[in-house]
Amino acid sequence: MSAVPTTDTGTHEPPDYRQVQSSAEFAELRRAHRSFAFPLTLGFLLWYLVYVLLSSYAGGFMATPVLGHLNVAFVLGIAQFATTFLIAWWYSRHAAAALDPRAEALKSRLEAGA
Repeated sequence: MSAVPTTDTGTHEPPDYRQVQSSAEFAELRRAHRSFAFPLTLGFLLWYLVYVLLSSYAGGFMATPVLGHLNVAFVLGIAQFATTFLIAWWYSRHAAAALDPRAEALKSRLEAGA
């Protein structure tokens, strides 16, 4: 089933985005996002760089057997995938708990024209 489209042509004033951008509420939302996302991104990029450098310059270490035919390179490679999914899950939880409520409050204030 589809919803019936409204015939309201809209006489609504658009929000003053510059005012919103300069508000303390929006600054806090950006700070909450950046203080979480930037350190995690930097940490992951460093972790990936270490893996690439080890693969390039520490072949003997990376070839060290860990369990049977599994070596350090394979274990660290799988850890790269695990880290990616862990960061995505962690960010999703952070966004739901810390970012989404603030964004929803800001959106409600904008839609109310406050």
